Amino acid sequence: MNIRMLGTVLLVMSIASFSPAFAQDATGEEAAPVPEASATGGTSTLDDILRRQAGETVDRPERPEGGSASDAAAGLLGALGTRGATSDAEIWEELRMGTADVSTSSHSPASNVLVQDNGMWWLEFREGPLRTYGGYLLLGMIILLALFYLIRGKIRIEGTPAGRTIERFTGIERFGHWLLAGSFILLGLTGLLSLFGRVAIIPLLGKDAYAPIAMVSKWVHNNVSWAFMLGLVMIFVMWVMHNFPSRHDLVWLAKGGGLFTKGTHPPAKKFNAGQKIIFWSVVLLGASISVSGLSLLFPFELPMFAATFAHLNDLGISQAITGGELPTVLTPHQEMQYAQLWHAIVSFVLMAIIIAHIYIGSVGMEGAFDAMGSGEVDLQWAKEHHGLWVEEVQAKERSPSADAAATPAE
Repeated sequence: MNIRMLGTVLLVMSIASFSPAFAQDATGEEAAPVPEASATGGTSTLDDILRRQAGETVDRPERPEGGSASDAAAGLLGALGTRGATSDAEIWEELRMGTADVSTSSHSPASNVLVQDNGMWWLEFREGPLRTYGGYLLLGMIILLALFYLIRGKIRIEGTPAGRTIERFTGIERFGHWLLAGSFILLGLTGLLSLFGRVAIIPLLGKDAYAPIAMVSKWVHNNVSWAFMLGLVMIFVMWVMHNFPSRHDLVWLAKGGGLFTKGTHPPAKKFNAGQKIIFWSVVLLGASISVSGLSLLFPFELPMFAATFAHLNDLGISQAITGGELPTVLTPHQEMQYAQLWHAIVSFVLMAIIIAHIYIGSVGMEGAFDAMGSGEVDLQWAKEHHGLWVEEVQAKERSPSADAAATPAE
């Protein structure tokens, strides 16, 4: 046996001696079980590591000497002592728990965090419940709308079309709407591509084909977000005064907006109760998506969850929902993980709402698309769906001030 073969045998034997599969003594009996952390001076056990990776809280007993592993080893470093008193396992534990004395040349946030195994819960949630239930939500909404279409059919104008039109939305209103709508569709598609790409695209096209798609998708998602935020501000400024609740909304909701029964046309102004729900959903959820998106665009610079959790704790909301208090001290990485999950969850909810909005504005209702297409709708359609608004517009047209404004100056 030459030296190389002897070295290989010794290496295999040394690995086997530390492997759980070979954890037996010379007599063939199983070795003693691994002691608890409290019996090993605070060293983590395998169970501790797995629990931390699952996001559970693990109590770390104090070491007999107190302080960190390096402090405990300091007393052994005499003139005749060894410099190997601190084991690799203890060093890695300090790195994981953030107690190691780490110095870096960079002073950016979280630059001294070398290991963050608490992020395993984020990864498991993202690849598990988020992807599963988010997909079910969108698919369920599409199936529900398909069933509604088969049962109710297209909602058509019941009276005779007037042949005359009335301006529903101005050019700047339509621009703001389509800027918001178009950017949101791009953001939704690219976001879904990022979340489902590994399980849906790679098996079909392969990793080499998916890589450039993912890169372009990320660029589009990051940059189109500014158009979305601009559109959000525009529609809020232009339409907020028309979307405050009124007593007519209660009648509209009680009659289901006339969506389920023919011949029912509850009164409505420029926006009915259903459209007001869509408006406030877009504004509030869109604002939340924008804030969390900004936090992701500028990593570690815009933390938002530690302060939010503190307010929820102070108001007693977290105790009522979870039975305990939410953490108020978060690492920069945890802030980013919460931001990404919140960004995706709220986006799924808004996408489901917008799918219903797209259905009503296209195949679900006759004449609805004209409102945002040309801006002009048939007068009979307007009377059936927004009768109070038509009366307001016609009253302004008949007013003396409107006649005076329409008369050319001499």
